[in-house]
Amino acid sequence: MVKITPNPPRAEDLSAYTTLDTEKLREAADRALNMHLSPTPPKPDTQNGQVFTVVPGLNTESVLTTLSETLASADALVSDLTFDLEGARRHVALGIQQLIELARLLANRALDDIELTNSAR
Repeated sequence: MVKITPNPPRAEDLSAYTTLDTEKLREAADRALNMHLSPTPPKPDTQNGQVFTVVPGLNTESVLTTLSETLASADALVSDLTFDLEGARRHVALGIQQLIELARLLANRALDDIELTNSAR
């Protein structure tokens, strides 16, 4: 039985690639190998010993929402701690809790103001 074979595909014309500059190719290959085989470690960002930072460009509403949630967490922690304390230490913890609650009220008020401003537009 004779097997019918299709015509092989035609080869592309490679004449456009015959004038490649071998020195440029070698430089490109060296750059690629250097990048993958010996990458330079990123430089650490040392800004006055600052450990934490807020992402630049973050909108005010997101900042205030995160602030309010963080203050709510701190309030819960101090509340729990206050029940285990007695005397002067308990009064100090209650004072801290009151300051946290006041800060949370201010953050929530600022969030409300932003919401009113956005809804008025």
